Amino acid sequence: MSVPTLAVDGAQNHPATIDSPAVRDPLELFSVGEMTARVAEIAVEKAAHPVSFLVRSLVGGAMVSFGVLLSLVVSTGVSASGIASLLMGLAFGMSFALILVSGMSLITADMAAGAIALLQRRMNPLGYLRLLLIGLIGNCAGALTFVAVCAAAGGPYLGSFAQRAAVVATAKTSQPTLTAILLAVVCTWFLQTSMCLFFKARTDVARMGFAFYGPFAFVIGATQHVIANVGFLGLPLLLSVFHPDAPHTSLTWGFGPHGLLANLAITTVGNLIGGTLFVAVPFQLVARLQENGR
Repeated sequence: MSVPTLAVDGAQNHPATIDSPAVRDPLELFSVGEMTARVAEIAVEKAAHPVSFLVRSLVGGAMVSFGVLLSLVVSTGVSASGIASLLMGLAFGMSFALILVSGMSLITADMAAGAIALLQRRMNPLGYLRLLLIGLIGNCAGALTFVAVCAAAGGPYLGSFAQRAAVVATAKTSQPTLTAILLAVVCTWFLQTSMCLFFKARTDVARMGFAFYGPFAFVIGATQHVIANVGFLGLPLLLSVFHPDAPHTSLTWGFGPHGLLANLAITTVGNLIGGTLFVAVPFQLVARLQENGR
């Protein structure tokens, strides 16, 4: 008798004999060591192909903004904050699954994956910084492009929707710097843990569940994600550009108070700390300890 095993993209590999001692249950999770090797390999592959990586980042940024738009739609007019957060998380949840399944790219995932590759000495610091720079530029451009199209459309994205978008964006830029950084740490602690579990799983159902959990958790937890915030802040800013009757807020594009660039800088730092120190380092440490039999 033979059973199929699952490849990274969910495709079936060549069947192997079930009586062979090398064959494992296809539903069994990959080990931590196997998972970190898979994640590092993805980061190395992205770094080796910067042009395709940039395009993948552009598409990934737009997919994050899919979640931004839908989360604002479902929470508009909901007065109970807990219910509104839950609805936002449910609407946002599939955005990360779209990115992982399609093979597109998200900078916060690359922060953790690249750090694991760096710890495994499969990437040098300069390559890691280049990976982050390309990913950040691509994601920001993709996220802004999608919300620009939505803002230009107007229609259902004016009125109460625009008011909701302005409230959410202002709340994100009104937090003290330390609070925003720590919430950004929590964000990637959630999100990149789910990414690692995605690559640890063998079945498509398990992968979808893990991919959904990350953005669902960081949205209902009211955390700060650098690319999601590009969408959340960029949308009301662009609505006011395209439509004079849209709500005018204290939001700006720059580094001042309530500035998009200021928020981007703060959340990038926090997301980097969360993805590296609290996800990449612990998982790689566990993999190394298990490899040494400790």
